[in-house]
Amino acid sequence: MDISKNNVWKTLASFFMVLFAMPLGHALMIMMENWMTPTAMHYAAFTMGAVGLVMVIIGVFAQGDTRQTLWGLFGGLLFWTGWIEFILMYYARRYGVQPEMVNGEVVTKPEYLLFPATFGFWAMFMLLYLFSAKTGCNFFNWCQKVFFGNKKNAIVVRPMTRHTSIVTFMELNMILWTSYLLLMFCYDSHFLGDHHPVTFLVGLGCFIGAIFMFIRQLKISSWGANIRFSIATVIVFWVPVEILGRVNFFKEIWTEPAEHQTEMIILLVAFILLAAGIGYASYKKKTDRKKSGPDNAPTV
Repeated sequence: MDISKNNVWKTLASFFMVLFAMPLGHALMIMMENWMTPTAMHYAAFTMGAVGLVMVIIGVFAQGDTRQTLWGLFGGLLFWTGWIEFILMYYARRYGVQPEMVNGEVVTKPEYLLFPATFGFWAMFMLLYLFSAKTGCNFFNWCQKVFFGNKKNAIVVRPMTRHTSIVTFMELNMILWTSYLLLMFCYDSHFLGDHHPVTFLVGLGCFIGAIFMFIRQLKISSWGANIRFSIATVIVFWVPVEILGRVNFFKEIWTEPAEHQTEMIILLVAFILLAAGIGYASYKKKTDRKKSGPDNAPTV
């Protein structure tokens, strides 16, 4: 496999930028819970989700694949945290949903216990993508090939209107949603349980899958496409992280950010530097391309 150094840098930068966003998102929720009154927290969370939605829409009108991807990514993260997780938290608290307790310790917060109830909505979205989206996603292409066979092109005739910001936004939310449903199914003792062998096999399978995805990602030379692929790679990789944290294999510092301020600040600084570096690299590449002029532009 011919991999340029540039692709290695792009892949590592994209992967770690998205990866660092995961613990930072968890830490943000914990800090808002601990440092804000419930009323102020929910108003702030609703505003956060609204800002995220506006960012995604701004990304539709942004110029350049990388910029659109970043608008969709950051907007999607704020949207998921503010309008998905915090709204579930609000209604869980409002109607007195109790957390799952083991030996007097909270192992699953009430809002996450509500996630399995969204399975029908998730299936509805999956049906839309399966039958109505001609996409570059390997997973959906495989599903369409399995279910439709030679009739694939007749059933899935054309792609939906493609806005990179919306594509990134939906990719992030759908994969996060799928991962949460998978984890909550595995953790549920009525089905498997967090110490069940199948749960560990799910984690192992996701870890191995993430490795293969990362290797495939090394071939992607475009910043925007590399970042979008990183979203899938990181979330799949995060599944075994969640499972191992659940069984206390290691200490999840992002669940107690106040006790691990130095580590969280390092993650935040690294995240900002990577995002800024990716933005600058994309801008520089675009500027260099303009300076080269149409005479030096590659033919298609």
